[in-house]
Amino acid sequence: MEIAISIITVLMIIGALYAIHARDLLSAVIACGIVGYGLVICFLLLKAPDLAIVQIVVETITLIIMVAVVLDSSREEKFSKPDGQGYISIITSILLIVVLFYFFKLSVETLDAFGSGSLRMAAPYIEGATDKTGSANLVTGVVFDFRGYDTMGEATVLVTAVLGVLTILRIKGKK
Repeated sequence: MEIAISIITVLMIIGALYAIHARDLLSAVIACGIVGYGLVICFLLLKAPDLAIVQIVVETITLIIMVAVVLDSSREEKFSKPDGQGYISIITSILLIVVLFYFFKLSVETLDAFGSGSLRMAAPYIEGATDKTGSANLVTGVVFDFRGYDTMGEATVLVTAVLGVLTILRIKGKK
């Protein structure tokens, strides 16, 4: 799992670097989408489907808006960087990636082994959850009773994103 997440993270970083250096703005927007959808895959691998759902909805809506804006404007970047600046930024980016992966490796070594999580925080939820929530399904009981405000916040983000897109598309349609 750690290898898969590391590979996806590298692809996300490559997508972000391409988005920075792309001259075609539509290609840059699509590269930004690679970063967002890579994060969705990471959330799914880390067993966080609620975050993945929110991320995929917001990422899709954001991509639709950004593609619509790019298609309505000029697709080419008007200002280009001097030739020497590109190499310096690429070298700096590679150095930053190496440093970040070093700290990532240090932080991963301090975690519990995969699959053997500590129940320090989860034990109160698991013990007696059926009696506390009245739900036969532990996941449903935790999501709707113990984490009700969190779930309501995620639903609010989804509704707000959809309303924002509908508002923008409606304004564009009236013109």
